[in-house]
Amino acid sequence: MKDQHKKKDSKTKGSKNKFSKKEVAQSKVDKQIKNPNAGIRLNKYVSNSGVCSRRDADIYIKSGNVTVNGKVITEMGHQVKLEDEVKFDGRLINPEPKSYVLLNKPKGFYVTGSYEKGKLTALDLVQNASKSKLAPVGKLDTSAMGLILFTNDGTLAKKLSGHKNGVRQIYQVELTKPVREQDLEVIKDGPFIEGSKVKIEEASYVDNRPKNIIGLELRSQRAHIVQRIFKKLGYEIEKLDRVVYANLDKKNVPRGHYRILTKQEVINLGMV
Repeated sequence: MKDQHKKKDSKTKGSKNKFSKKEVAQSKVDKQIKNPNAGIRLNKYVSNSGVCSRRDADIYIKSGNVTVNGKVITEMGHQVKLEDEVKFDGRLINPEPKSYVLLNKPKGFYVTGSYEKGKLTALDLVQNASKSKLAPVGKLDTSAMGLILFTNDGTLAKKLSGHKNGVRQIYQVELTKPVREQDLEVIKDGPFIEGSKVKIEEASYVDNRPKNIIGLELRSQRAHIVQRIFKKLGYEIEKLDRVVYANLDKKNVPRGHYRILTKQEVINLGMV
């Protein structure tokens, strides 16, 4: 009988350890994502963000390293919500799992929001990719197609969007008429748009294609910059496709589909 009780006790103990501490902590974050009114203890918030362990979070909070909505908080049990701005040593942190989604956007989808009732946005295409609230990194015109990155990693998004040298981008541009060689040379040299020179990495006719299809590599993140370059030279764009963004390409991402970035790709993006 004692042996039977021991077996029962061991089963009970085993069932208590069915989920890891990390899974339990993350489930509490998931609950708050579904119910934004729910609170989460500050030390859990910090540790779930991946900054440090719960024990270290207590130490850092006591030392005044953590602020909530601009105010230093030294109480570990202080309740915070997902919409609160929590910073660790001045850096914004988030307890949600980081998500990185690469979309091959079709033509006609808004990126930053729908301004006409009934119009779909690029966010509609990636809504099942993550439980987290994703946001696009940079912009891509409604009429343009191609790669756009979505993430909830504010630090990486800010780094890519505000990169002082810009982020590498390659476009395939189809014009309504052939591009003259002298105009292509003007583009290669770097045209001036509104008094500021646009640095062009490369510009050429696409192999075995009509001369109205151009490959263009640049780093500028100025709004509508590709359209403005060709418009200045008297050309109208028929199709615009971003085929490379940073170190990411369209391989295995059909039009209108997305894929989740690998850990190595995320690391590489952080080094751009």
